[in-house]
Amino acid sequence: MSQLAASKPPRRKRGNAGLFLSLPVLSWALYDFANTIFSSNIVTIFFPLYLQQVLGGDARMDQIASTFISYANAAAGLLLVIFTPLLGVWMDRTGRKKALLVPFALAAIACTFLMGFAAYTDSPSSLLGLPLSIVAVLLFFTAAKFFYNSSQLFYDNMLPDLATGSQVPLISGFGVAVGYVGTLMGLVVYLIVGSGDYPLAFVLTAALFLLFSLPIMTLYKEKAPAPALNAANAANAANKSFFSGYRDIYETFKEARQHRAVFTFMIAYFFFNDAVATAIAMMSIYATAVMGFSAGQFILLYLVATVWAIIGSFAFGHITRRLGGKTASGLVALVLIAALILAAAAFSDAVFWAAACLYGVAMGSLWVTSRTMIVELSPPDKRGQFFGLFAFSGKLSSVLGPLVYGSVTWALSGYGTLASRAALLSLVVMAVIGLFVLLRVPYRKPAEEVGP
Repeated sequence: MSQLAASKPPRRKRGNAGLFLSLPVLSWALYDFANTIFSSNIVTIFFPLYLQQVLGGDARMDQIASTFISYANAAAGLLLVIFTPLLGVWMDRTGRKKALLVPFALAAIACTFLMGFAAYTDSPSSLLGLPLSIVAVLLFFTAAKFFYNSSQLFYDNMLPDLATGSQVPLISGFGVAVGYVGTLMGLVVYLIVGSGDYPLAFVLTAALFLLFSLPIMTLYKEKAPAPALNAANAANAANKSFFSGYRDIYETFKEARQHRAVFTFMIAYFFFNDAVATAIAMMSIYATAVMGFSAGQFILLYLVATVWAIIGSFAFGHITRRLGGKTASGLVALVLIAALILAAAAFSDAVFWAAACLYGVAMGSLWVTSRTMIVELSPPDKRGQFFGLFAFSGKLSSVLGPLVYGSVTWALSGYGTLASRAALLSLVVMAVIGLFVLLRVPYRKPAEEVGP
């Protein structure tokens, strides 16, 4: 046997193209394509436009529409804060990822379809002063966003099953880039519905979400846990209730000193994501109110920033592989800080365009480097918990950032557009704090693999 093994020629390492186009990786990446269509079309574009259409009409009602948009997003965020850590623990207990992703994805798709059907319903009944159809759309949106975000937890944790070592950042970057292409694909819906039939946009988006989710649902084969581990997980899951997962999370926090690197990184990510998520939420308002962009100019800016996000995610996949996750995360932070400072100081369209392009690079790259760091720093038997806590950190930061931004603009409202510029600089402070915390993360770059 040893002579046969010695005479067996070594297998060639697959090139990047072969790796990206392999069935497991491609079907996995297409789910990012699918759910990004939902995120862009529903969360960012058509749901807000629908509420403004049915509730707006004057300055006061436009603010009421904005309030309901905020409340619906906050409700989904609250559900995620409660359940995301538990879902991570449950994933560790069962060893299942695809089996959990599929029902959550289908639930998100179904709720998106139901948003469209509810919006088309003309009911004379009302609830809390709103037509019942609008209340139903709000509830279905809240549920859809919760299921969408929850499915991403299982999706992200599939990454270690697809690659090891130096391949992890490459595949992570490929998935993010494919996801941002989904943003461009989703905008095709706007060409069909225009600026009026937003319920149809809900239905078409759900159809696209389903179509591009089919590969991971039907073609992706989940890697089975080792038999002994599988039996242990099955017994563990059977003997514990779902909500007992909070005890597991508490025990994990008690072991923070043993997992100092990953906990420290999650604090850094909290501040990075705080800046990125708030900038996403305020981008359109800043561009139109401070820079004087029209709606059409902002859409073009959004498209260009997305293209740069695709470029950045691919580039930082290779940078992360070469330099390691910590150094690559630091570079992303520097790009983000530069983008925010340029945007805050921009008094010409050219400077703001440059800031948007840099921001696109940082936005696309942050997910590549941070996801790689969680894989590299977390122990395999607790990876689901740490991905759950990682997602939990992101949800908390996406609540805090807008509160800080809004407080600054409110306090300095008498200074006109300077208030928004100061608020944007508050995001620079958050990113700088994140960078200093990142420097304290104990880190050792994984060894480069030589085999396939």
